[in-house]
Amino acid sequence: MSRICIFTVPHCIYCDNLKRFLREQKVRFEEINVSRDKEAKKVMIEQSGQKVVPILKIDDNIVIGFNRKKICKLLGIA
Repeated sequence: MSRICIFTVPHCIYCDNLKRFLREQKVRFEEINVSRDKEAKKVMIEQSGQKVVPILKIDDNIVIGFNRKKICKLLGIA
């Protein structure tokens, strides 16, 4: 099973859409709110090279934004 983390901030429609999609696909994930956790924000930037959210981490793979095609490919969703 893949380890999945989503770096988010409150009131982000793209973050909400990504979380809704994963829930609909019955994919379990850990949500990390980078507006409250400055250390996590630093890690997110180091790993992704980005300051924007959502950032999805599937094992060692980074997905910037809600890229449905790439997410489905990485998770094996048709």
